[in-house]
Amino acid sequence: MNAQKLSKRLETVAKFVPTGAVMADIGSDHAYLPCYLIHQGTASRAIAGEVVKGPYESAVGQVQKENLVEKITVRLADGLAAIEEADHVDTVTIAGMGGPLIVSILEKHPEKLQGVTRLILQPNIHAKVIREWALAHEWAILDEEILEEDDKIYEILVLQRGQMELSTAEILVGPKLSQRKSPAFIKKWQREKDNWQRVLQSIEGAEQTPEIEEKRAELMALIRLVEGVL
Repeated sequence: MNAQKLSKRLETVAKFVPTGAVMADIGSDHAYLPCYLIHQGTASRAIAGEVVKGPYESAVGQVQKENLVEKITVRLADGLAAIEEADHVDTVTIAGMGGPLIVSILEKHPEKLQGVTRLILQPNIHAKVIREWALAHEWAILDEEILEEDDKIYEILVLQRGQMELSTAEILVGPKLSQRKSPAFIKKWQREKDNWQRVLQSIEGAEQTPEIEEKRAELMALIRLVEGVL
């Protein structure tokens, strides 16, 4: 992977960035995504934010190597603190972290999202918490994608400002994803269901304490939920 050829995962994130966007990539690592988006003529300007010094230095080096210092600003900052008002950022990408970490980044500096109209979020795990955050903060799901790469399954959520209603099942598996039922979607949730069933079997023989009963009820509810979608 490099600034000309992204991974399938990041390429999918990139396709949701609107043409002409001023984007901020939070947790940018080598800044491959912003470099790619500028090279493609998709983004007009970009901010690459990194909280760790090593990846920050890698991003600085990459932007210089690609001759994009006029178009991409690299900042060492904690999450959304990389965005300044004068940047006029309208699109934010956060990719390659767990869902809870992405939510904590969004919640830490909410004022930085004031001019932002689109969020493109790619959690490695627990996409559910992002949907819950979106519901609570008046962001609506514009689109979702699920893909498999190197035997890992990734979800991408594209949010725009607005209200939405989601069922319990849709919060868990995604409203757009559950409509399409792609092979990656079926594989992910079949795998999850199998795991829950294994845990359920393992606790069947255990002493039935209130905690065990609660866990059993929770697992059975999840299995029924997913079975209803599949």
